[in-house]
Amino acid sequence: MTRPQQPEPSAVVAATAMFVEVLVVGIGFLTGLGVLAVAVAGPDNTRRLAPVADTSLAASAALAAAYALGILVDRAADTALTTVRRRLRARSFPAPADYAQAQLKLADFPSLTARVDYARSRLRVCRGWVLNSILLTLATDLALWRFPVEHRSLLLATTTALGVLASAGFYLSWHTITATGYRKLAAQTAPAAAPTVPSQPPAPAPQTP
Repeated sequence: MTRPQQPEPSAVVAATAMFVEVLVVGIGFLTGLGVLAVAVAGPDNTRRLAPVADTSLAASAALAAAYALGILVDRAADTALTTVRRRLRARSFPAPADYAQAQLKLADFPSLTARVDYARSRLRVCRGWVLNSILLTLATDLALWRFPVEHRSLLLATTTALGVLASAGFYLSWHTITATGYRKLAAQTAPAAAPTVPSQPPAPAPQTP
C-alpha cells in the first residue's frame, strides 16, 4: 500500500512567516537605534524633534526601515555565529557533503520540512535578538546617562544586568535550537540499517581418497 502524500506547506504562508521574522528583528534593531539617537541628541533636541516623529509619514518610513534593517541584522548575526554553527553541524554531519545529502532527502518528507521551517523561524529570531539585546542595552545605558533621572546608578545596573541576561538567553536558545535541528535532521534522514546476513559455517574441505 502506498503512503498517502501529505500536503506541502503553502508558499504564501512560508513567505509571510519570513516577512514577520525579519520585521520582528528589524523593529528591535530600529528601536535600539532610536534610543541611541535620543541619547546622542539629548533632552532639549529630543523635545524639538518629537513632533516630527509623531506623523504617519514617519511611521511608514520606520516600517520600511525596520524591514530593511531586519535583513541586515539577520545576515550580520548569521555571519557572527558562523564558526559556532559549523562546529555544531560537524557533530551530526562530519562532512559538508553529508549535510547536503540530508537536505536533499528532507525534500521527500513535507511534514518534516514544515517542522524544520518552524525551527528555523525561531532560530532567526533568536540570533537576531542577540545583537538587538546588545544594542538596546548600550543605547538605554547611554540615554540614562544623558538624561536627568533619579537613581541613575541603580537604573544603569538594572538595565545592564537585564541586557546581559537577555543576550545570553537568546544566544543559548539559538545554540539549543541549532544543535537539536542538526541532530534531528541526521536521525530522520539516516539510511535504514542494512539487514545482517547470518554467517554461514565454512564448507568442509573435500576429503582426499
